Amino acid sequence: MEFIASKLEDLPAAATWLLQQANDKRVFIFKAPMGAGKTSFIKVICEQLGVEDATSSPTFSIVNEYSSAHGPVYHFDFYRLKDEQEAFDLGYEEYFYSGDYCFIEWPEKIPNLIPEDAIEVSIQVDDQFRRHIQLI
Repeated sequence: MEFIASKLEDLPAAATWLLQQANDKRVFIFKAPMGAGKTSFIKVICEQLGVEDATSSPTFSIVNEYSSAHGPVYHFDFYRLKDEQEAFDLGYEEYFYSGDYCFIEWPEKIPNLIPEDAIEVSIQVDDQFRRHIQLI
């Protein structure tokens, strides 16, 4: 399934579409090249979930927690991890298996730790700067 976002104004509709496709699944992994808009898209998804906190990239903190009407929302950025042990040290299991929303950037850094039922979101940017958002 694919959603094409031609401009930033399309992202709320893309976020709503993504959440509807997910049904009751709560763990999402985002695969995209650097600068493709993973963090921006996650921010819009958080807004659709009713997060009122300021959202930002957790590049240095590894995980940010936000409050929403749906419970806690966790946003991970594993870009800076050197190995999977760092995710163990963080206590990733408590987050991933909590039943709360988890949005994971750079899942390639922890391939053996991703839950089997996680939804993969692939973002590709074409030469027209459109975002092709695919669910896998």
